[in-house]
Amino acid sequence: MKINPLTYAELSRPMYILEEQRLRENLKLISNVAKEAEVEIILAFKAYALWRTFPVFREFISATTASSLYEARLGYEEFGAPTHTFSPGYTDYEIDDIARCSSHLVFNSLTQYGRYHVRARLENEHLSIGLRVNPEYSEVETLIYNPCAPGTRFGISSDKLPATLPDDVDGFHIHCHCENGSDAFERTLEHIEEKFSPWFRQLKWINFGGGHLMTRKDYDVPRLIRTLKGFHKRYPWLKVILEPGSAFAWQTGPLVAQVLDIVEDHGIHTAILNVSFSCHMPDCLEMPYHPTIRNARLADEDGAAQGLHTYTYRLGANSCLSGDWMGSWTFDHDLEIGENIIFEDMLHYTTVKTTMFNGITHPSIALLHTDNELEILREYTYEDYRDRMD
Repeated sequence: MKINPLTYAELSRPMYILEEQRLRENLKLISNVAKEAEVEIILAFKAYALWRTFPVFREFISATTASSLYEARLGYEEFGAPTHTFSPGYTDYEIDDIARCSSHLVFNSLTQYGRYHVRARLENEHLSIGLRVNPEYSEVETLIYNPCAPGTRFGISSDKLPATLPDDVDGFHIHCHCENGSDAFERTLEHIEEKFSPWFRQLKWINFGGGHLMTRKDYDVPRLIRTLKGFHKRYPWLKVILEPGSAFAWQTGPLVAQVLDIVEDHGIHTAILNVSFSCHMPDCLEMPYHPTIRNARLADEDGAAQGLHTYTYRLGANSCLSGDWMGSWTFDHDLEIGENIIFEDMLHYTTVKTTMFNGITHPSIALLHTDNELEILREYTYEDYRDRMD
């Protein structure tokens, strides 16, 4: 089916749509950064894991990063390469399978390292072992997304590391960004080197984690490349790895929903949609942030704006959760039942985090090819909801 990507007027059911052309543009940019800076950039599944699109990714990258057994299996079995794996806590009942699926295994603490490093290497002799370290510095402002906040459960601070690392530790993993710019990375790198450069001679690689939003329009890509080249010049023996997630899927497609009804109370008009913020756009409530809606502007963050004559509506979900709504939005016309509401940039941290709470029909997932032909990748059914239960 041919689709008009400006309106998606051909659709009458909710759907996440990945636009192949936009995805390829992101992949080309990321691939060019990797080549120019002489680093490896890999895909983090925690932000994007649509495995049916992995053939496109394999044209540009050769590895992925996982944070659990299932993500490690997804990389090993569906992407076709062992993963760079980190978890805050490995378990007796999963460590062997994780080791088999991984090329790199990062431990969150010296306790976890001591408990599992021998066992993991016995399972996979080619495994490269690393430690996650905490630079105690981050410019992430939203506390729940700041991995270096006081009391963090992530990583080992420099004062807790032995002067001489264990013989089988090859690398450090450092994650302290969330959709940050290259200026933040440059400043963070000063803290990382100050804290951890005494150990660099003992390492083969360093992983600077995710959150490098290099595909955002205002991101200073040349500055990132200069910063990485400068680091490489200072420590030429260290292989540098970046593992962004959002950067790969940034602005690659919307969630298209439809208006089911329009209701009014105390002068507030709510357009009820066939999608849920809680279920299908969870970061909007969790982070929180207001999405971008095509051909609409945010009129009021708390959803109290009134007056139908101004074409202003609160957007409400079709779940029974009272708080499942999002702001007030002004359109350029009266909304009608059945028309599309297009939520922009809804591929990263959405499809990987959705739920089937309330048994609400889950949006399908589709790929819009470069010729505007729409391919349905996944349709969800009652059985998907039923089979999650006992």
